Amino acid sequence: MSTNPDVVVLREGTEGLSMESYAERLRERLPDHTVALARTPKEERELVPQARVVTGISIDESLLERADRLELFACTFAGTDHVPMDALADHGVAVTNAGGIHAPGIAEQTIANMLVFARRLHEGWRRKENGEWRHFQSFEFTDSTVTVVGLGSIGQAVIQRLEGFEVETIGIRYTPEKGGPTDEVLGFGEDDVHEAFSRSDYVVLACPLNDLTRGLVGEEELATLPPNAVVVNAARGGIIDTDALVSALQFEGIRGAALDVTDPEPLPADHPLWDLENCLLTPHTGGHTPKHWDRLADIVAGNVDALETGGDLENAVYRPDSTRE
Repeated sequence: MSTNPDVVVLREGTEGLSMESYAERLRERLPDHTVALARTPKEERELVPQARVVTGISIDESLLERADRLELFACTFAGTDHVPMDALADHGVAVTNAGGIHAPGIAEQTIANMLVFARRLHEGWRRKENGEWRHFQSFEFTDSTVTVVGLGSIGQAVIQRLEGFEVETIGIRYTPEKGGPTDEVLGFGEDDVHEAFSRSDYVVLACPLNDLTRGLVGEEELATLPPNAVVVNAARGGIIDTDALVSALQFEGIRGAALDVTDPEPLPADHPLWDLENCLLTPHTGGHTPKHWDRLADIVAGNVDALETGGDLENAVYRPDSTRE
């Protein structure tokens, strides 16, 4: 076990990935620093007080009491609601997250889901399962209008990958006056959302779940969508009113939905969404990528250098004034 490590990787993994692999990626990027993996609670108690940087899903508040050298906690999740932010702030510890590392995979899956509906590939799969060689009509994605709700890293990655498909794009963001990469940018106000939805063939949800976005797509919004519209949720299940969505899918209020997230989640085995042929479901796998640790290690290693040079932290969630000098 390393003594006085610069970086400590906590033992609890994420998405079935090995924390040893994460530590190795950090060692490759930080050859002049000591990176230690704390494999047990005892090792965490011994190593964290010696570290300048700790990285993991979260950190136990009790470990902070003696962590006098700690300058940065690098969360391995994009969300930090589960992290003891107040305690870290009290100890003057900066916090970063893993925002953006899942964006390429989520964007690819989002594009794939839209193309499945455009070409009705799911109908082809169904007929193959039934041994039916019967033709069916498809649509074209070209000339569609795609509304992307949320222009953060995921929304931007979706828009980037839409280039070349010859589609019109509408972006919805908190600050529409800033513009964006879409052909048109609107805000989260009720009138703007309905205006965008009324012209949409596809709606991609790529925004955080918060007080503003919870239930954003409800009965009224689904009624505004054209009957040929498809909703793709790559964000969080709570952004959609599930009961309203089920009704819209059952009675052809919209053409379909592709959900990588649901409310509730996991989706109960007896939930009606399972039986709807116009609903594609994946079990929150959009962000899975073999490059998970590589991308996160790039961010964390860059931030270790930033601590030493006084540079800005990438993906900073909180940075005390003392670390901005």
